[in-house]
Amino acid sequence: MAKVIDIENKKVGEDQPVYIVGEIGINHNGDLNIAKKLVKEAFLAGMDAVKFQKRTPEICVPKEQQSQMRDTPWGYISYLDYRYKVEFGVDEYREIDKLCKELGITWFVSVWDELSVDFMEQFSPACYKVPSASMTDLPLLKKLRSTGRPLILSTGMSTMNQIRTAINEIGNENLVITHTTSAYPCPPDELNLKMIETLKKEFECPIGYSGHEVGLVPSAVAVALGACLVERHITLDRAMWGSDQAASVEPQGMEKLVKYIRVTEQALGDGVKKVYDSEKSSLQKLRRVTSF
Repeated sequence: MAKVIDIENKKVGEDQPVYIVGEIGINHNGDLNIAKKLVKEAFLAGMDAVKFQKRTPEICVPKEQQSQMRDTPWGYISYLDYRYKVEFGVDEYREIDKLCKELGITWFVSVWDELSVDFMEQFSPACYKVPSASMTDLPLLKKLRSTGRPLILSTGMSTMNQIRTAINEIGNENLVITHTTSAYPCPPDELNLKMIETLKKEFECPIGYSGHEVGLVPSAVAVALGACLVERHITLDRAMWGSDQAASVEPQGMEKLVKYIRVTEQALGDGVKKVYDSEKSSLQKLRRVTSF
């Protein structure tokens, strides 16, 4: 199976530039203007794509949780009502689609149920992301595979056997697997970045990293370990209301993240030892003995 796939007009995989995704998710808090600002910040930072989340709340929220009450920016409302507040519809996604096309940045979504796939197909998305929570939903995986679009499979909260079962169901073709730990934010000792190498050895497809840590260094390390795609949650302000904000990267951090990743790519080299032209003056000045 190919270790390089195409997402819209860019190749993702071995020996390709790392594909950098800004996960807006629901950090827009249901506000289209915030969503647009985040798209623009991701574009200015040099990210390749932005990602949202699409759910059908009455399907995705368990019955026992739907009536639970919680404090929100919209008042003390049920969890189901809250989920509707942060869900974009056709009009909002048309605006997002228009903006992304104007800027030249790719956008796509994580889909949490089969109706959401049907909804998103009207926008002909570049690819789909399978969220960690839905990785064991085999009917959803089959539905997504039937679209013929590239898939990004997130593996948080999952065992190796569950990952194998999912991939046996959908195959390696046109697939990126992303290592992740689904804690928000994730403590460093649970990031387990060496899993990137484990996944690379077992599966014949591109391997990426979806990070929920605080800070930027682990994302650069993930690239050094072989991640060909890096996804990080992004926000305008980590102090904003919402469960994902604390593990997100603000605009200044987005620029640094992209820079760190690109510098890491350059620094890795090709693994072939050589004497660089920049070393030759030092070689002539400093090396006194050459006996072999």
